[in-house]
Amino acid sequence: MLLGLTTLMLGCRVFPAPPEPYTGPQLPPNPSLEQIAAFVNGNSSKIQTIIADQGSLSAPGMPTLRTEILFERPWRLRMRGETSLSGLEMDVGSNDELFWFWVKRNEPPAFYFCRYADYDQPASIARRVVPIDPRWLVEALGVTEIDLNVPTQGPVALAGQRWEIRQQRQSVDGPMTKVVVVDGQYGFVLAQYLYDAQGRLLVSALSYDHRREPVSGLVLPRSVEVSVPASGMAFRLYLGNARINQPIPSPSVAWNMPVYQGYPLVNLADPRNFAGMVTVAGAASGCPVPAGTISSSPGLTWIPVTQ
Repeated sequence: MLLGLTTLMLGCRVFPAPPEPYTGPQLPPNPSLEQIAAFVNGNSSKIQTIIADQGSLSAPGMPTLRTEILFERPWRLRMRGETSLSGLEMDVGSNDELFWFWVKRNEPPAFYFCRYADYDQPASIARRVVPIDPRWLVEALGVTEIDLNVPTQGPVALAGQRWEIRQQRQSVDGPMTKVVVVDGQYGFVLAQYLYDAQGRLLVSALSYDHRREPVSGLVLPRSVEVSVPASGMAFRLYLGNARINQPIPSPSVAWNMPVYQGYPLVNLADPRNFAGMVTVAGAASGCPVPAGTISSSPGLTWIPVTQ
């Protein structure tokens, strides 16, 4: 979703405060699948809103953006990134109907959007341009649950007092496998991986520095690291001391798609917008470019990641 982030040239570093030690309820020794699911779901299902107004977003090769992160069930998500010198640089959002993304330094200027009804069509070109479902970001934040009504393997014990659970998912692209790794003591979701039917890793989300929010008593990670290996995209979201289940400020502004003067609307589901073009998020522009300019396989080539 984050097209053109490598074009951001200005920014400021955000240094989070050292996390305080976590204390809270614990899983029993050798927990069953049902016990782990109850632990994870009992926390996640109660999270209705998240407000991280002192967050940040960083990625390889770019400065850190000071970022406001808002969430409201089921799929409303807003991330606006800025720097103290240049102002707003990025706007990524999702409401119940559609998602959008905007980067100020895109060339040519454009504001990309897509309705979920169009994105969910198997033949939609939007699924090639944005190969990972934007709703995955909500799960990556830690708002994820273990579905006991789908085929499941586990829990399997891993090193470091962790448990692995594998679940089958059906999607418009075919069967997928979601792997969840849970902390064996406190039941944190430490990692989530999504594989396609061929066993290829599509996306991963690693969670760090979990914190029990004092007002709600619910748990969220302070930091989340998202990676899309096939396209090389990787970024880290810092949520810090996010507030849970508090009213979203100015909800009509937060959840309505904005308009930026000078940035024409580009519907990702309309093939006419990509006629004669290869969809490449290049290091220079982050936008689709004329065919022949860059040699590319279908889909986006994202920010390179050093393994």
